[in-house]
Amino acid sequence: MRVICLEPSARAPGLVESSAPQPQPGEGELLIRVFAAGVTAAELEWYPTSHTRTGGARRGAVPGHEFSGVVAAVGRNVGSLELGREVYGMNDWFRDGALAEFCVAAFPDVAPKPSRLTHEEAASVPISALTAWQGLIDRAKLQPGERVLVHGGAGGVGCFAVQIARWLGARVIATASRANEAFLRELGAEQVIDYHETRFEEHAADLDVVFDTVGGDVLERSWSVLKPGGRMVTIASGAESGADTRTKGAFFIVEPNQKQLSLVADMLESGRLRSVVDTVVPFDRAAEAFTGRVRTRHRGKVVVSIADSK
Repeated sequence: MRVICLEPSARAPGLVESSAPQPQPGEGELLIRVFAAGVTAAELEWYPTSHTRTGGARRGAVPGHEFSGVVAAVGRNVGSLELGREVYGMNDWFRDGALAEFCVAAFPDVAPKPSRLTHEEAASVPISALTAWQGLIDRAKLQPGERVLVHGGAGGVGCFAVQIARWLGARVIATASRANEAFLRELGAEQVIDYHETRFEEHAADLDVVFDTVGGDVLERSWSVLKPGGRMVTIASGAESGADTRTKGAFFIVEPNQKQLSLVADMLESGRLRSVVDTVVPFDRAAEAFTGRVRTRHRGKVVVSIADSK
């Protein structure tokens, strides 16, 4: 089967098209015929991309850990997702991802695909929506009426953070470029701060929650806008290795969750949530998408089309 995989080089790892044996599902696993995969460019630099779970060197990793497709084979002791079922989900960071014609995922990491979404639209959802859900609901315990600031509101995760926060009944402020102001207001933001023109702390204070997708200086400055007892949540990878214990405590990594994927699917079906696809690129341009060489609107998720579902 065709795959896009990481090829180490003397200067920096690069993505190349290659071929690999079709994987087979083990116990509790599904084989997915992939129609589309979401792009998380930062994963090329993450630990699981270059290391095995036991710490050894990993080579030739296939990125793209969120997908939409159909069940092509099932292993033993798999639940209700039968052959031919349209599904979407995310698989473990330490296993090969979905920039391939087929991928394997554990049954609890997969849910039925929202029927009203195309495969490209569905592939933009799992990591972004689960990150927003787990950050705002599981960790921040965001409540109706609370005020939340979402940094990077127009990004893949930010789009869902704005929508989920608004669905929870919170009052949402987002940072973004001026070009995305009207778009974010449509998603539910009451206030949009143009980060190109002003510092967010001049327009936001006494907040209950900050949901940070940016990191660095933005994250450090964000502590000052929280009220006493306010909660910080960040997904910026640098936060995990920093010296500040409170920042380390605010950092989390998204995990697959079938129940949450099913709830998100229901919300997408009913129109309470909407997927946001920035750009769809063909399989042979996947490497460009991961290295920032594809023109985007900086709004939502870039998706790679793997196969024609028609």
